[in-house]
Amino acid sequence: MLPHRWRELRDAGPVRYDEAQGVWQVLDHETVATVLADPATYSSDLSALTPTQADFETFRQGNFVGMDPPEHRKLRTLVSQAFTPRVVQGLAPRIEAVCVRLLDAVADRDRFDLVDALAYPLPIIVIAELLGIPAEEHRLFQEWASVLFGGDQLGEAPDMADLERALEAIAPTVREMNGYMLDHIRHRRAHPGTDLTSRLIAAEVDGVRLTDQEMVGFVALLLVAGHITTTALLGNAVVTFDRHPGTDAALRADPAGIPAAVEEVLRWLPPFPELGRRVARPVVLGRHELPADTLLMVHLGAANRDPSHFDAPDVFDVGRHPNPHLTFGHGIHFCFGAPLARLEARIALQLLHKRFRTLTVPSYEDIAFQNPAVIIGVRRLPVEVSRP
Repeated sequence: MLPHRWRELRDAGPVRYDEAQGVWQVLDHETVATVLADPATYSSDLSALTPTQADFETFRQGNFVGMDPPEHRKLRTLVSQAFTPRVVQGLAPRIEAVCVRLLDAVADRDRFDLVDALAYPLPIIVIAELLGIPAEEHRLFQEWASVLFGGDQLGEAPDMADLERALEAIAPTVREMNGYMLDHIRHRRAHPGTDLTSRLIAAEVDGVRLTDQEMVGFVALLLVAGHITTTALLGNAVVTFDRHPGTDAALRADPAGIPAAVEEVLRWLPPFPELGRRVARPVVLGRHELPADTLLMVHLGAANRDPSHFDAPDVFDVGRHPNPHLTFGHGIHFCFGAPLARLEARIALQLLHKRFRTLTVPSYEDIAFQNPAVIIGVRRLPVEVSRP
């Protein structure tokens, strides 16, 4: 079980060298937060340390997750003009309508796959509509995500050689995705609308606008990486509630507790439990001298169970407060899509509780999990429901 492994890692912290993978791991809450808050010392640009591939280099131009200031600041500021908190909150009625339609499609069934029925299509439909991309093409986006995040080419502890092979294997998918996004952006430039892509085209800071290629990276990031986080969060919530008897009933009795429960699921099973950083200049970290260009993996899963920051960290507590988990990151790279993921999860869970009197996982042998080296979540989640 992953939580058990994370506890073992945490006990070995705060900073240790992983011989098998050849990387340094940062494991306690304080040190993880310190690393994430200091981009001048701990860079998000890993291009000097990781394998390169032409199609990924094209994608990277607009992927500010892998950028440092000032490039990161420019892109994030431009994108923030279009993807505002008001835009996200304004999506609530549409998110609810999509949930209702998706659940109506399984209204006559006592068993269904929660991923296929709701957890996958909900966020991809919402994001596609937000970007002005035809939502009916969501199967294409699902294929891209399954290739990019499936981890079929990787084991649970991949090294650089594994990563290089994986990049080559998924390069055709990245090439197809880049081409699709570029065509969409050029179409929107010629025929602007009210969607997020059109607003990105119009966004300007100090006379600077995003290039088409920069927008390709961001739009692809939002479409693929953005939706997979919500898919994982919803699946993880249902599985975790089921594994902790009484949790689902308590939240049905007190729906106001759902936001805190979502935060606890995020702490308990972060979809992306590790983030990579490159040491940009020699530094002493956890009493270890690390030279420039050392690769660090900051472990959010272990940090989220640090007893110095969480009471009873190995207990799943939907009423936990405060809950300073690091699942969405920290500092300038705090997850851009976090408000949308939280909103979608809250609305979906509320509607599941309204629609079904009970929702259980009848057999854990029928669940298909993602490769945990890539993402913590489920690929297939058969559930059994009863109605009021």
